[in-house]
Amino acid sequence: MPKHDFLTPKAISNRIKSKGLQKLRWYCQMCQKQCRDENGFKCHTMSEAHQRQMMLVGENPGKYLGGFSSEFLRDFLDILKRRFGTKRVRANQVYQEYIAFKEHIHMNATKWSSLTGFVNFLGREGFCHVDETPKGWFIQYIDRDTEAARKAEAMKAKHKMDLTDEERNNRFIQRQMELDAQAAANDDNKPKPTELVRQSEEEKITLSLQPVQTKKLVVPPTTSALGDSAFKIPAIPTVAKPRNEKSKPKSALQEIMEEGLASKKAKLSHEVVKKEECDDEPWLMENLIVKVITKRLGDRFYKKKGVVTELLTPYVCIVEMLEDGTKIKLDSIHVETVIPNPGKDVMIVKGDRRCSTATVESIEVDKFRVSLTSREGNAFSLPYEDVCKFDSIS
Repeated sequence: MPKHDFLTPKAISNRIKSKGLQKLRWYCQMCQKQCRDENGFKCHTMSEAHQRQMMLVGENPGKYLGGFSSEFLRDFLDILKRRFGTKRVRANQVYQEYIAFKEHIHMNATKWSSLTGFVNFLGREGFCHVDETPKGWFIQYIDRDTEAARKAEAMKAKHKMDLTDEERNNRFIQRQMELDAQAAANDDNKPKPTELVRQSEEEKITLSLQPVQTKKLVVPPTTSALGDSAFKIPAIPTVAKPRNEKSKPKSALQEIMEEGLASKKAKLSHEVVKKEECDDEPWLMENLIVKVITKRLGDRFYKKKGVVTELLTPYVCIVEMLEDGTKIKLDSIHVETVIPNPGKDVMIVKGDRRCSTATVESIEVDKFRVSLTSREGNAFSLPYEDVCKFDSIS
């Protein structure tokens, strides 16, 4: 009898009837076929395809039983780990979520005859912590994955970063108090000056100060049979240069090298002065795109970019990472400005033009500066740390 077309009423009726879970006794795990009634299951067991499959299973039943068991264990632990994590949960609740998938591996096709036996197997093999209560069996997944260890380290590093300035100051003060107490204890053990006590008023105080005599080492003169002048080196007469003598002219290479050194010294002194002037000036703003430059948070956030979403203080902000949306608390010394490509807009964060925008014309890599054009059309240049890319959408 030919099958009905896809959109015929009979085909639609068959699909509606096959939705959801059906009776387990009419399911053939070897062929992975679900029958709707006893007659259909009987016809399936008598079919040639089922008979061929049963012959293959009969040749090596352990292979099929082990395959179904390992697949059932993998899918069950996958749901337990992703859905509940390391929380303590009823085993039957996890099993109900597992069998909600229509094409799951049935337990009667595995080496476990009941859920209790399967739970005991999980406890013996060290997959879960298992305990029995009046409400049933409870299991708790044991996560031994390296990814979980990395997440724990990242959370610990984030916790260290969340310490406020007040807590750091309190720790510093407590440490200073401990050092002072130790110093006071050491001072008690040192000898202290005492008051002079005289036996009688008529007794005179005499002081005898004698100079320390030092012995001089006398070296006897050495004599030689050859006489005093035998080993003397004759003095070489030196010719004094006249003052009006002209110095040797410098080569072109020497002049170029001296000019390069002079320019480097001038540039370095200018940068030092500029840094001293601007170190204490806050530059953080909301909606700036910054780059994390601290390694204390691990490789997950190092050299990654984020958007400043909130300012806690002029020097502390909340940054939302662009890659995964994680929010972290950072200090201004732990981030740096981001310079966009030429033609993009930037926010000026320092100086007289602070909080104003400009357009990047070019980037002077050798001078660490950016050439900009203001909204009024004026051209100027600023150091890298005075400008930053911003999120215009926010």
